[in-house]
Amino acid sequence: MLATPSKKPSSPCTKLCVLDAVTGLCEGCGRTRDEIALWGSLSEVQRLAVMAALPERLRRAYPGREACAP
Repeated sequence: MLATPSKKPSSPCTKLCVLDAVTGLCEGCGRTRDEIALWGSLSEVQRLAVMAALPERLRRAYPGREACAP
């Protein structure tokens, strides 16, 4: 029996991994340190829910900055 290759988890990572000391957010993707640490253990539904909130979170944290497309 052949094993089905596991799908890579969805990720908003932009490879700009800098945690902002003031906001506590990654400046690249907008996730918190805890979200980043737990990412691999979250279900796909949970990851998608977090990712849906990131654009607004980044807009609020960094008003006037162009959003980066993941």
